[in-house]
Amino acid sequence: MEWMELLNQLTRAFGPSGSEGGIRKTITDLIAPYVDEIKTDAMGNLIAHRKGEGKRLLFSAHMDSVGLLVTHVEKEGWLRFHQLGGLTAQDIRRQGVVFENGTRGVIAVPEDKEEDRDLKRADLFIDVGADSREEALKQVRPGDACVYTGTPFAQNGKVFSNYLDDRAGCAVLIEAARRIQNPQYDLYFLFSTQEEVGTRGVKPAAFGIDPDIGIAVDVTGSDDLPGSDRWCSSVLGKGAGIKVMDGSVVCQPELVAWMSAVAEAAEIPVQQDILRSGGTDAGAIQVTRGGVWAGGIDIPCRYTHAPVEVCALSDLEAAAALAARLAESGFDGR
Repeated sequence: MEWMELLNQLTRAFGPSGSEGGIRKTITDLIAPYVDEIKTDAMGNLIAHRKGEGKRLLFSAHMDSVGLLVTHVEKEGWLRFHQLGGLTAQDIRRQGVVFENGTRGVIAVPEDKEEDRDLKRADLFIDVGADSREEALKQVRPGDACVYTGTPFAQNGKVFSNYLDDRAGCAVLIEAARRIQNPQYDLYFLFSTQEEVGTRGVKPAAFGIDPDIGIAVDVTGSDDLPGSDRWCSSVLGKGAGIKVMDGSVVCQPELVAWMSAVAEAAEIPVQQDILRSGGTDAGAIQVTRGGVWAGGIDIPCRYTHAPVEVCALSDLEAAAALAARLAESGFDGR
């Protein structure tokens, strides 16, 4: 399957943190041909298992996205909301949203706040076109979640889309599962829930799997924008990032060296990835049970959590190639 076809299916699937049913079904259909069994746990995590000999190798990509959850419906029909994940008022103002039942709306700004440079999320509301609370409640109720609307497109070797964080990582794992020919491990592909609200899904899933090695596949920052303050090290188009550290994890040097050596031997373009802050499933995996060899395959991404994010298609290709080759290469912890 072509990258854009795969990404189109994944980014259109509904799945904000805590409401991942839509994206879980989509991923189940896509990965089923390449694994032996699939199960869902109490947290809603999707765990795909390809049975094999040797150590347990866990690949994890979170399938949830940032979003908004309705908290109140006002008498005039306006919807007040709380954020699911890290969002700023400046990023989301006047953006289109859609609920799971198909109801659409726009994130609106009160007239007296239009010029407010200190605009806060709490100032915003969702307009679904209702003229009263009663009319709005026929379509949306408190507790319902919504996500950005959008259609992915490719241009100049880049993909522009909502929710590349982390549907790009999900796409990489599905493609890697398709490519793996001779795995050296008992393989698990985890598509985790509620990462955007505190890496909650991966924790019980990793505890249950009890992996020897865990590799998170997620987006990372891109240090190529005007005015960069060097808070990250990777850039678009230079290959898959091999995680060294972020705000949640310092990867074991032996594992980083192994991943780098495998990439070099296979002539896969990679770059060291260092983030000053932020985190991925790798941080939670590393401290599971008695500790796990934990690393990350990172996909440089511009404008994370904004309604349109940007990744290089060549970096997705490198990430999938690296994941597949790692699954076929032994690691002895040295």
